Amino acid sequence: MLMIRAIVRPAKAQDVMQGLLDAGYPAVTKIPVVGRGKQRGLRVGDVVYDELPKEMLVTVVPDADKQFILDAIMMNARTEGEGKFGDGKIFVSKVEEVYTISSGLKENEPEMAESKEA
Repeated sequence: MLMIRAIVRPAKAQDVMQGLLDAGYPAVTKIPVVGRGKQRGLRVGDVVYDELPKEMLVTVVPDADKQFILDAIMMNARTEGEGKFGDGKIFVSKVEEVYTISSGLKENEPEMAESKEA
């Protein structure tokens, strides 16, 4: 399993969440965050905004679905055309174990794939 964290523009967060839902991945955690990228924030006149608002979307998916999910996020998070600075980043990490708190059961990848199809 993989954890995919996407940091996107706030105006694009709902589009990404809807794209994931349409692709069969309804489970997403959305967290408001602030930060800056390589361009070190935004300068407007004499004022520098070095902490820009973003949304972090987090989901856990089977390894085999990685590219499908990455494509869905990029398609919905990218601004018109070829995109612009500040569109965001995607981070992919390996997940060793997942447990459902209510049941205490350990989940495994095949069950996650089955839940997508249901």
